[in-house]
Amino acid sequence: MSDITIKLNGSDSVGREGMTILELAQKNGIYIPTLCHDPHLKPAGACRVCLVEDEKSGNLLASCVTPINSGMVINTNSEKVLEARRTVVKLLLAGHPDSCIICDKGNQCQLRKIASELGIGHIEFDRVRKYYPIETANPFIERDISKCIVCGKCVRGCQEIEGIGAIDYVYRGFKTKPATALDLPLEQSICEFCGLCVSLCPVGALTDKLSRYKGGVKESIRTVCPYCGVGCSIYLNVRDQEVISVSPAEEGSVNRISLCVRGRYGFEFINSPERLKTPLVKKNGVFVEATWDEAISFVAAELNRIKEKYSGHVLAGIGSYRCTNEDNYLLQKFFRAALISNNIDNSARPSVLSSFNGVEESLGIWVTTNSIEELEGSDVVLIIGSDLTQSHPIVGQKIRRAVKVNDAKLIVINPDDITIANFADMHLKLKAGTDIALLNSFINVIINEELYDKEFVDIRTEGLEQIKEHILKYPLEHVEEITGILKEDIRSAARSYASAERAAIVAGNDVIRYGYGREAAIVLANLAMLTGNIGKESTGIYYLAPHNNLQGACDMGVLPDFLPGYQKLSNHSVKEKFEREWGIKLPGNEGLTVREIIHAAKEGKIRGLYIVGDNPVLGYPDKDLVLDALQSLEFLIVQDIFMTETAEMANVVLPAASFAEKDGTFTSSDRRIQRVRKAIEPLGQARPDWKIIEELSTKVGYPMNYDSPAQIMDEIARLTPIYGGIDYVRLAKGGLQWPCPDKTHPGIKFLYENSFTRGKGKFITVEYVSPTGWSDDRSDLSRMIRSVSLFTSGTGSMTKRSGGLKFMSEMSQKKEVIK
Repeated sequence: MSDITIKLNGSDSVGREGMTILELAQKNGIYIPTLCHDPHLKPAGACRVCLVEDEKSGNLLASCVTPINSGMVINTNSEKVLEARRTVVKLLLAGHPDSCIICDKGNQCQLRKIASELGIGHIEFDRVRKYYPIETANPFIERDISKCIVCGKCVRGCQEIEGIGAIDYVYRGFKTKPATALDLPLEQSICEFCGLCVSLCPVGALTDKLSRYKGGVKESIRTVCPYCGVGCSIYLNVRDQEVISVSPAEEGSVNRISLCVRGRYGFEFINSPERLKTPLVKKNGVFVEATWDEAISFVAAELNRIKEKYSGHVLAGIGSYRCTNEDNYLLQKFFRAALISNNIDNSARPSVLSSFNGVEESLGIWVTTNSIEELEGSDVVLIIGSDLTQSHPIVGQKIRRAVKVNDAKLIVINPDDITIANFADMHLKLKAGTDIALLNSFINVIINEELYDKEFVDIRTEGLEQIKEHILKYPLEHVEEITGILKEDIRSAARSYASAERAAIVAGNDVIRYGYGREAAIVLANLAMLTGNIGKESTGIYYLAPHNNLQGACDMGVLPDFLPGYQKLSNHSVKEKFEREWGIKLPGNEGLTVREIIHAAKEGKIRGLYIVGDNPVLGYPDKDLVLDALQSLEFLIVQDIFMTETAEMANVVLPAASFAEKDGTFTSSDRRIQRVRKAIEPLGQARPDWKIIEELSTKVGYPMNYDSPAQIMDEIARLTPIYGGIDYVRLAKGGLQWPCPDKTHPGIKFLYENSFTRGKGKFITVEYVSPTGWSDDRSDLSRMIRSVSLFTSGTGSMTKRSGGLKFMSEMSQKKEVIK
């Protein structure tokens, strides 16, 4: 684009072709007031507050929509301009209620600010006000449309950024206002309560109910959302040791100016009166408060007693997808170094780790290959096994934008009528549990019609001949009978995916809902490799972790068969490295998985169990089995922020700090390591998990002495090649995506550009097995995947302590019952 020079307030200013007057003024530090403009939205020119004067013609121009032209002479604050702005603002105020003194928007109101800047006092126009009842029924957003100035930011934000369109203009002329379809309340519309409209509103027409009348924010601390695996960056807005609101942290974040309803409004659990505040020891079946020294000493004595009587192999631990990387690292170190046991796992096992081995065989490592923000640049997106607008709303937003803004094709494979399917070019409503057959038939079409990337396959992969022979078992007519999908639709979907320059696969938890996680992971890898849609931007496979630090818990070695960084226990040189650092001899045998731990506890083979931040009584499929297992233990320790159903069965309950009360890091689904920062002091006597584990380990007889989580991360970096370049100094500037092997490495946005972890990608044949032929293990896995909801997360320990989420969850359940 060529440069254009204009006169701006008497000085030459140079801008690029297509730039608006407002953009050029802002570039040069010249202030022009606006009400309807936002840099994230398309210019609208609705409010006319940004008027400037073209001195050549004498015309007033809306600076936000007028492009610069060579030779323009623009004045942004002439008397003519100022008088026009005053008139516009006075007209707005003439229809505005006189409630500024009690309006919660206060000094954040842009209309009030601009009126003050223009020196507006008396308004000579007749007052023509609009009165609407204040809408307060939903728990998140209060709507006082009497204050609306029809700037359109809420409407445009919902349509352009979120891609939902829950609100639009209704009526005409003086009666025009933003509203839902049929002017129904928000809770009866398609609104997802992301709160973007509230953050965009320049006046008090839309306000957050949770932060109303709590006073101004004293401090805003940047951290990471504690819910799903997207890893949204947020600010915790604090006043008087209380988080009063949450807002998006735009710079360098995947979410930009957006959040989902959980991320924005699900913070009330932090200051919940139900939080655990003191250590509790059960005596004669009743919990009594104890000091930290009493509780830690008791736990250490019992663990040592069991270890000395039976050995460390009868002790087990369950880590947490809610805890930081540093917490989880110390937990697995405590078990391996202090208790001499590899019986350490996390509850990711039932939800994602069944697919781990499959990806390891074909690509080399189970992990999301590409960055979440790249989805907006994909030509085709194939979603399988994920109701992602419920589970990962920000990913849903990215895909909606890919479809609506970039004209991407969307293929949804799901037996249910999920919301994202409304935006799809094709919704393949297959019979439940038949995904493998369908995906094999895609490969059949791609190979038979020679749509595959021959160069990529020849250079980067092996095993194609086996696949060619294997897919003969999946003719489209046969797969149509299995899946219920017409063969024409199968062929069309396969062609769309294969012919795309940049096609991405988004796989969710439902892929393994029916117990075939390994097989699904392999066949998805086959599909991506076959078409060359891996190893480049906006392609690859996205495994959406259902929880905030599930990826990090696995990275940290909270696994019975891997040390931190997916380094195999069976690797002699790896073991020696950790033994030198930790000063111990590591146990040789692989440990037990979560499922095996539960069964072993019931059989008396596990005597002591330490559960950190997990609630298996509520979260695992067979509640009776879990109850029997926990009751069979000699000793149970639970470390959590609430008295969960599992904690009620414990011998000792240790109160942990929430994510808002400690420092650390989380790792998102797309391998992005980000800083978690302490915003408030822990409630009561609660302590950060890493500190509790450190003190317990020292009391058991294996001293740990860390000054801070930063020091723990330094140890992680020394021992874990994929985290080798990570430290808190670098993370202060923003997140880094592993692998990041050294301090000069920028991290990797997408994997496998030149080679796979295992060298060449390997095609592996996968057979479809009818659900009726599954083993009990597969049935267990299918039951372990809980249904997702926009208003709940995990077992609900946090969301049900956030009043608005709890209210909307219950309302949603009632709607489902009515259906």
